[in-house]
Formats: sequence, C-alpha cells, structure tokens
Amino acid sequence: MLEIAIFVSKVFNVAKKTIRDVAIDGRKVLIRADFNVPLMEKGTISNDRRIRSTIPTIQAAQRAGAAAILMSHLGRPSGDPKKDAKLQMDCVAARLAELLNRPVRKADQVVGSDVSRVARSLKPGEVFVLENLRFHPGEKNNDDTLAAELASLADVYVNDAFGTCHNLDASMVATPKHFPTGNRVVGLLVERELIVIDGLLTTPRQPMIAVLGGAKVSDKIRLIESLIPRVHRFLIGGAMAYTFLAAAGHHVGRSKVEKESLDVARRLSELAGDKIQLPIDHVVADRPDATAKTQIITGDFAADWFGMDIGPETIAEYESSIRAAGTVVWNGPVGKFEDVPFRRGTTAIANAMASSKAVTVVGGGETADAVEQLGLDGRLTHVSTGGGAFLAYLGGEQFESLQAIDDR
Repeated sequence: MLEIAIFVSKVFNVAKKTIRDVAIDGRKVLIRADFNVPLMEKGTISNDRRIRSTIPTIQAAQRAGAAAILMSHLGRPSGDPKKDAKLQMDCVAARLAELLNRPVRKADQVVGSDVSRVARSLKPGEVFVLENLRFHPGEKNNDDTLAAELASLADVYVNDAFGTCHNLDASMVATPKHFPTGNRVVGLLVERELIVIDGLLTTPRQPMIAVLGGAKVSDKIRLIESLIPRVHRFLIGGAMAYTFLAAAGHHVGRSKVEKESLDVARRLSELAGDKIQLPIDHVVADRPDATAKTQIITGDFAADWFGMDIGPETIAEYESSIRAAGTVVWNGPVGKFEDVPFRRGTTAIANAMASSKAVTVVGGGETADAVEQLGLDGRLTHVSTGGGAFLAYLGGEQFESLQAIDDR
C-alpha cells in the first residue's frame, strides 16, 4: 500500500488538534467512535471494520496512561425495547475485548448515576462502553443537557467517528463544546481521513481520475462540482449512468433512472464537458434479478431490458484510464455488485486500482464493502470509514462537529 505522504505536501498537517497533542496521562478521555456496524438477524456483527478502525486511537489513549470511555450509536432504534434489544452495545463491547485482549466494561444506560459512578472509578488503561446513544432521545436532537452529562464523564473529548462527522447529533456537536479549550481533539482515524481527503483536494498526483457509481446522481452533485477543476476524467457507472444517458437522449429501457435529476445530469454534463465518460456497452437483463437472462449490448436498450453492469469494452477503457492515473478516487459500485452475474465491472475496477501505481482512495459505504469482500482493501492507499461523510467532505461541506474541535 502506498503511503499517504506520496500525495500530501511535506508541509501539510491536519489543522485540528489530535490525541497526540494533549496530555492525557491519568485522565479520562471520552471517545466518540463509529461502531455502527452491520448486524445479522440475531444481532451478530457481520463486519467489524469500523470497530477495528478505532483500535489505534483506543490503544494510543491506553499507552498514554488514560482511561477510555467510548460512545457510539448503533442502527436505528424503533423505541420498542424488544425489537431494539439486538441494538444494545453488548456485541460491540465483546468484540472490543477480543481485539484489545483485555476486559471491556459496558454500561446499561447512556448516562445516569450508575454510568457516572463507573466512569469515576476507571483506572488508567481501562475501557468503558456506553449504551447505544440513540436509545436516548437527546442524541438526535443535539440536546445540550445530554451533551453536558456526557461531557461530565471525562476530561478530554476525542472525535474518532468520521462516518458520522456530517451528523448534527449531541455527541458530535454539542458535547465537545462542554470541554475546555485545548481538550477537544480528533482521534487517529479522523486524522487520517482528513489528511487523505484534504490531500485529494489540495495536492493530488495528476492525472486524477474519479470513478463514480451507485444509484443516484443527486447524492454526488456537490462532489462532482467540487472535483471538476481537479479531475482529469469522471468514469461513470452504476444506476447513475442510466440517468446521465437518459438525460443525453438515449433509451435505457427499464433501467433505474432518477427522473427528478435529469436536468441536474444535463447541467453537470455541460459543466464537466468531455471529462465525463459514460459506459459504451452494458450488461442488461430481462429482469433485475441474479437468475435473469442477460446479454451484452452497445447503444440504446430495448424497451423491456434493465441495465445491470458496465460491459467488457467499458471495463477495458476504464482499466486503461486507471493504469495511466496518478490518483484514483472511487465511490459507488458500477454494477449490482450484490448479485454475482453483475459484479464483473466492480471487481475489475477494484483489481485495476489494487494493481495500479496510483494513489487509490475508496470512499466508504458499499464500495468499501466490495473491496473488502474481494480481499483488496489492504492493497489500496486508503479505504474510508465514511460513505456519506466522505462524499460531503470531499464535496466541500464544512462539518459543525469538526468546527467544535480545537485548531492547532
């Protein structure tokens, strides 16, 4: 894997204070992590990447002689205790204990007298996990009372939850404001994310290629606008390609088209000009199903067929662009990757990036899941832990959660 320093200026530093910049020996640190892991039916963790990604920050706190109090949300609680039982943080605490190879204490509540008592008793190196933040109604409301209670548990606030940095939750925005100046920092995961994305925006190795897939053009408007001056070419795939094609007057059969974004697609095409490259051939199916009849076509679609993946000629063109690139940033599968017959394009993009000498950055979400399933995540420069946050930050959005962190 190439080092981040390849494409970041030697004088570039993340503008926010990190856990390395504050004395925490003998103190308690409140770490906002992103443990919103996918769960199977019975509450078993199916992918622990987000938990593993925060381990370096926890261990940094332990090495420095601090006790770590961890908080995160998990899923979307319904308010029904029986249905929400699998969203308790027990599974996360158990996995943390395995990864840290030491006991991890877990609270039954988000805040309260019992939580405060345990927090006060923590010794250096100990780890304490709070209950699912979204079990408390104040979390989603950015409630200042909840924020004050959370802040009372520790001496230092650490934001290590890049995947939720675009949210306006109490634990992300209001809580750090209750800590004294100089005690509001980011963790090692967020530091790395900021270095990578700021590097893409300021000092990318050229030529820079953006591979964009997924379902919606509307999700990537600001991203495309932000990258137009920086990117040599946008390689478009996934369902959003059919919106661009339909906007250009092509017939795409029964493919998924974001009709409300046709005008947006036309405007973006005008802004980007020949930088936008659309598929020249397609894998189409008679129904959007893994058992469907398929064929490869060029040009317009027959009325009853669905576009499901980029075709072999498009794959070859996109691979060639990736081989010649200095930087490749990718967000969104270029086909219906979850179905084996339609994952050839996404697999080819992932392999081309893994074999490339370019700086290769994957923008979280389904794309990160795909490269991990393919076993290629370790061969890429960076795989982001934030899907929506990655798109928003690379698109130029300013996060209130980061504005609350102390500057260096």
